[in-house]
Amino acid sequence: MGTRKKVHAFVRIKPTDDFAHDMIKYGDDNKSIDIHLKKDLQRGVVNNKQTDWSFKLDGVLHNASQDLVYETVAKDVVAQALDGYNGTIMCYGQTGAGKTYTMTGATENYKHRGILPRALQQVFRMIEERPTHAITVRVSYLEIYNESLFDLLSTLPYVGPSVTPMTIVENPQGVFIKGLSVHLTSQEEDAFSLLFEGETNRIIASHTMNKNSSRSHCIFTIYVEAHSRTLSDEKYITSKINLVDLAGSERLGKSGSEGRVLKEATYINKSLSFLEQAIIALGDQKRDHIPFRQCKLTHALKDSLGGNCNMVLLTNIYGEAAQLEETLSSLRFASRMKLVTTEPAINEKYDAERMVKNLEKELALLKQELAIHDSLANRTLVSYDPMDEIQIAEINSQVRRYLEGTLDEIDIINLRQIQEVFNQFRVVLSQQEQEVESALRRKYTLIDKNDFAAISAVQKAGLMDVDGHLVGEPDGQGFGLGVTSFSTKPGKKSKSKKTFKEQLSSSARKEGASSPVSGKDFEVSTSKTQLTPSSKEGDVKDLPLRDLETSSAEPLPSDSPKEESRPPRPSTPPPKPVAFEDFKNERGSEINRIFKENKSILNERRKRASETTQRINAIKREMDMTKEALNFQKSLREKQGEYENKGLMIIDEEEFLLILKLKDLKKQYRAEYQDLRDLKAEIQYCQHLVDQCRHRLLTEFDIWYNESFFIPEDMQVSLKPGSSIRPGMVPVSRLVSLGEDDQDKFSQLQQMMLPEGPDSISFYNAKVKTEQKQVGLEQRGSLC
Repeated sequence: MGTRKKVHAFVRIKPTDDFAHDMIKYGDDNKSIDIHLKKDLQRGVVNNKQTDWSFKLDGVLHNASQDLVYETVAKDVVAQALDGYNGTIMCYGQTGAGKTYTMTGATENYKHRGILPRALQQVFRMIEERPTHAITVRVSYLEIYNESLFDLLSTLPYVGPSVTPMTIVENPQGVFIKGLSVHLTSQEEDAFSLLFEGETNRIIASHTMNKNSSRSHCIFTIYVEAHSRTLSDEKYITSKINLVDLAGSERLGKSGSEGRVLKEATYINKSLSFLEQAIIALGDQKRDHIPFRQCKLTHALKDSLGGNCNMVLLTNIYGEAAQLEETLSSLRFASRMKLVTTEPAINEKYDAERMVKNLEKELALLKQELAIHDSLANRTLVSYDPMDEIQIAEINSQVRRYLEGTLDEIDIINLRQIQEVFNQFRVVLSQQEQEVESALRRKYTLIDKNDFAAISAVQKAGLMDVDGHLVGEPDGQGFGLGVTSFSTKPGKKSKSKKTFKEQLSSSARKEGASSPVSGKDFEVSTSKTQLTPSSKEGDVKDLPLRDLETSSAEPLPSDSPKEESRPPRPSTPPPKPVAFEDFKNERGSEINRIFKENKSILNERRKRASETTQRINAIKREMDMTKEALNFQKSLREKQGEYENKGLMIIDEEEFLLILKLKDLKKQYRAEYQDLRDLKAEIQYCQHLVDQCRHRLLTEFDIWYNESFFIPEDMQVSLKPGSSIRPGMVPVSRLVSLGEDDQDKFSQLQQMMLPEGPDSISFYNAKVKTEQKQVGLEQRGSLC
């Protein structure tokens, strides 16, 4: 276990114009806060009521920005979570003091985001900085409302409502919520979408102290699991970060709550009172029993309160004199929390399957070691221990010296050493292949031999003959590249002309390669720009495949005309929109046709998805009506008296028909819902291919426009056969819009104009998706 450490407690004061400077003062170290109350003269001269308090904390945040709050309170906790330590960050305080703003922030403004979205960003940034580990991130969002547990992410279509109520379960690994959905997130934007989805489902209400008061406790949990990519060790680490936004304590006389809000306030104050009792018990070293089970909040946070966890409390208080009593109560809670100690330790787990495989492999190696030891009985010193990093580095050095010729032979010691020698040969060979490839990429441009448009342009540039062999590569093997000298003339052999293998060997010598590379070809994979629908859609199955075969078997009609038939160049380049229309009708007609067909298929899928959604809504309404009728029949049967025959309930024909109808409707609903999910997957795939096709059309137009209007006349000779300039080597600064819809334009404008930079793109994209979903649900509700 780890060493014990105290809980860190910070205080954040809500900014106000009526700050009580004469009653609230901060220490010089910014780690203490003093409260002074004036004596009540009405109580007389003898008045022993306490008027001064001093609280020692880990930090006082006054007029602090969201950036400073996160750097001070949460950054270290999140960073240690990726090393295997659990962490909990809790916001506590009076209602309206700024707990939710501190934890979640203003979701409309990226700059004002709170601890929770910043923690998600930090987790994914740190994952990118650790390529040696395979790290998975999962999240869950729990709400405790009136002592009942709710899953804030149950509204997602693939989750659905739980049949059984959620319960808190304890096991040797800790406390977990049975029935709470946990969602895998592979990227930052997905995590933000889940956060915003849960935020829309939270329960809030209005009273005199706060217009948007949270009426429940919420726990957003980030689960991290890290496996090493480089080590075959069966050990891996797990951790979780609990981000707790507590509902605010409130005095009913000040908040003026009544009705449902009054009931909610009663439950909130009760659970916070139990939380304080648990904290007092944890701070008392003489207490053996800690009352965690008094309420759902303390039971769910049992691991965090005094357990294996890095715990941080952020207390939000008012700075006004009118709220001084509640401020004192919150500061007392923070002081009690500082007395609590936790014992954080790295959460290491073992993969049983990998452990068995490693043990089997180790057993086989030991048997081979003993066999060699028996055969080499004359050798007295044989080490059977696994090699450490220093020994591996020494073997790598020996292999390199052997390849360079400075070492005549490598001495054989044991089987492990032999295996590591071969492994290091593989490592060195792979490194040298990468070095040679990078050197070639700096000197040449690799092309895809299946890209007929590029091959046609290369032939026109004189880099490939009519038989499909690259110039400088008469045997037709090796890399898809080659450059001829400017002095090469048709019909004559150039003495300075090199074969590809000579170019490769000279490049390797220049880059310091010490051993030959393998003869395997480099292949540049290209994405398909023609849409291929699923086998379910018979009406459009043959057309895209036929187009794809045509585009693959024949060069796209994007080949520029021959030099002698090229029309004279205009004095000034035409506007790009005009040139783009000409390009789509001539050289880019084939790509434009494929793009339009893909776009039409995408629109057709969207239309079918909309029709399927309408059918699902209609079936749902009919199911609801059938259920109401069935319930009415059941109640009528119960009133009239139930009849049984041999222990079986007897129902009338009308109720029986309603049951059959409801069963059929449920079957139709499941079938339609499955079709809708399939359509959504197809739409996503179609959209991806449409974007690829659009990008290719723009790239082809960019190359054509530069070659046609920007290359000087005296350099046109460089584009003739035998030249070193090939299509696409002249860059451009801008691309032309290609019939983008409003969403495409918004995405491009967003990336260029966001003041916070590219880091905020995931945040805003997730926010836009959540808002669009809410609008769709509202429209669907109005239709129903």
